[in-house]
Amino acid sequence: MMSSRMTFEQVEQQVVQWPPRKQLELVARIGGWLSPLTPVETNEKRPPHEYAAQVEAFLSMSDDMAAETVGEVDSAEDIRQIREERMTHL
Repeated sequence: MMSSRMTFEQVEQQVVQWPPRKQLELVARIGGWLSPLTPVETNEKRPPHEYAAQVEAFLSMSDDMAAETVGEVDSAEDIRQIREERMTHL
């Protein structure tokens, strides 16, 4: 059985059609997959303050997306808490 491979752009086109809550769930899942990777494994060498600034920017975007959803959403806060816990373990 051959599996069909999608490009990043094809995946992105699909994901932007999802409701914001589902997009946040995907972001949380991907974050979970990537969190065990060290900067060496991701081929990135950034100072901790730069990483923290990027995390804050991401969390801000998550808050904005959550604000656009209908009903109560705790995903952005959940992601923030997960990230804070992981940052304390680094």
